[in-house]
Amino acid sequence: MKSLQETYGPKNRCFGCGPANEKGLRIRSFLEGEEFVATWKAEPHHLAFEGIVNGGIVGALLDCHSNWAAMVHLMKKAGAASPPFTVTADFHVRLKRPTPIDELLHLKARVVESTGDRAVVDAELEAGGKVTATCRGTFVAVREGHPAFDRW
Repeated sequence: MKSLQETYGPKNRCFGCGPANEKGLRIRSFLEGEEFVATWKAEPHHLAFEGIVNGGIVGALLDCHSNWAAMVHLMKKAGAASPPFTVTADFHVRLKRPTPIDELLHLKARVVESTGDRAVVDAELEAGGKVTATCRGTFVAVREGHPAFDRW
């Protein structure tokens, strides 16, 4: 089954979510009901210290997964055939506990507010049945002329 990224942005080279970035994280997000979900497995080079995923990697996972939730939400809200190009206006990550590198990581995101060309998304990262990090971010659709416009 194709992910949202593979469906709408197959040439996207974003470090976190770009299918075309061979050295990136290559997050694969899916819509299940009203929630956006993904699973991801860290590799040894994502290490912060023995057995634990780097906090920056955790932030990138939450940021990109949330951005896709916002894109698809805005697309559906507008009745469009493809999502708008969105960027992160802000995101706040709370690292609640160390994220183990040897566990399959589960991401969940949900749009909690939406007005015009922006969406606010709450997300969480879970490992081994425990939430290790949460995020709230605001994502904004950009217009022609912005460097992120038409990036795939």
